[in-house]
Amino acid sequence: MDTQSKLIPIQNTPSADTSSADFLKEIEIDVLARTLWGEARGEGSTGMEAVASVILNRVEVAKRHNGYWWGNTIIQVCQKPYQFSCWNKLDPNFKKLTSVTADDMHFATALRVARRAVLGFIKDATLGATHYHTLAILPNWAKGQKPTTRIGHHVFYTIVD
Repeated sequence: MDTQSKLIPIQNTPSADTSSADFLKEIEIDVLARTLWGEARGEGSTGMEAVASVILNRVEVAKRHNGYWWGNTIIQVCQKPYQFSCWNKLDPNFKKLTSVTADDMHFATALRVARRAVLGFIKDATLGATHYHTLAILPNWAKGQKPTTRIGHHVFYTIVD
């Protein structure tokens, strides 16, 4: 197993009052928030919600298919190697991603968006997208694909094999 998929930064430790399920939910929120911060911190809450929707859509695809190559949980989807570049060890954001705290206003926003996403309180403005890219590039996988929408500086697509 790739060691990169084991990376789960934890800002909180469980207290005597915290159940294991609650603690794991907090880790899930933290990993999602770091992904949102790493991928869309310049896009505001709307852009972060869109990226969160892509992640949640991938989890839903995995549930429908009884598992999927990009992972079956929020953490697996976020940390699947080469899916969200901010988690790639050689990416310039990686070191920042693992050390950012809620003192950073963009990370504080990412935490709020992640919490709302995990609780099911965000609307999927991406129309079911499972992929996206920035306007600055056109990856090979996007060539010939029809976008579902554009939000901020990202273009979104629904692509399921």
